[in-house]
Amino acid sequence: MVLVRTTPPRPVEVTAVFPELAPLARPAIRLHPRPGAPSVGDSSVGGPLLWPAGEPWPHCEDAHLHGDSGFRQSPAEVRLDRRRMARSRKDPHAPSFGPEEEAAMEQAVARLAERMDAGPPRPAECPVPLLPVAQLYVRDVPLLRPPGEADLLQVLWCPYDHEPDWKPSTAVFWRSAASVVDVLATPPEPYEANYPGYVPQACLLAPEAITEYPNSLDLDPALRQAVGDWSRWQAAGADVDGSYADCPAEFYDGNLADAPGWKVGGWPPWGRTDPYRRYCAVCDARMVPLLTIASFEWDSGTRGWAPYEDRADAHASGRRAGHFPTQPTRVEVGSTDNMQLYVCPASPEHPHTDLIQ
Repeated sequence: MVLVRTTPPRPVEVTAVFPELAPLARPAIRLHPRPGAPSVGDSSVGGPLLWPAGEPWPHCEDAHLHGDSGFRQSPAEVRLDRRRMARSRKDPHAPSFGPEEEAAMEQAVARLAERMDAGPPRPAECPVPLLPVAQLYVRDVPLLRPPGEADLLQVLWCPYDHEPDWKPSTAVFWRSAASVVDVLATPPEPYEANYPGYVPQACLLAPEAITEYPNSLDLDPALRQAVGDWSRWQAAGADVDGSYADCPAEFYDGNLADAPGWKVGGWPPWGRTDPYRRYCAVCDARMVPLLTIASFEWDSGTRGWAPYEDRADAHASGRRAGHFPTQPTRVEVGSTDNMQLYVCPASPEHPHTDLIQ
């Protein structure tokens, strides 16, 4: 069964109202993660990685501030708790585990509890194994521009907050899938996570190509003023609810500019701060968005972006943490914000950077 998600047409053809926006159009691919059981051969969020058995698994060597959140659970415990809660609520969007998988998780939880009760070394004082965040094959996400012969992007993070920005530290790997002969069967996992939102739920993807336009904060002053001019919308005959008359830029940002949710490429979802340009530490080129890691696929202000296939749930569920399909990955960064990963357009092998928005 092929997972499909389809973004409805935008309520207004924005370039008909503002032809000046046409040169600013950018391609993006919405990933549309949904709970599933991906394999190493699938593009996924939170799924297993096609990782060579002979290559060391990445660990975080930084100092970790243990226990600040008051949360102490292993990733296995987080996943098991989610399954139990979803089953008790009869959540139709919840991931399904067979008896063997659930028993294996319970055994993993028991083993980790014994190890943690044994005393030092403390989990946060050890090199911490990174957790898989996303695996994207170029065949599924052709917007990716990998270096050399690579055709696979793998993103991992450390499930602890890191100073000074209080977010997980991320790692990016490009590789050729064909070069991986023997796959690492059982990657190591951290003893615990800083927050349950730092443990991505395994999801399959339904990549969809769309076109985006810049957030109003990314527009030059003249175009930003035009987008905020209600008379300009009226003169073009745009069918926009009159409730936006005092702030048409809000309609533009929520319905016509950049799409919410997990995506590759496109425009950044500003809002937490004004646009903050990122520059390559090696060549000083202005970096471009690679991946947006989203806490929510949409919220009350961006519900119009909900795919056709999720419309009923979108209007019934609203924006509630932990509820599918609004938050299928169970990831939560910042104050239910987005983490954007940026890469150098001159060379994807140059160090990436990230930013919470």
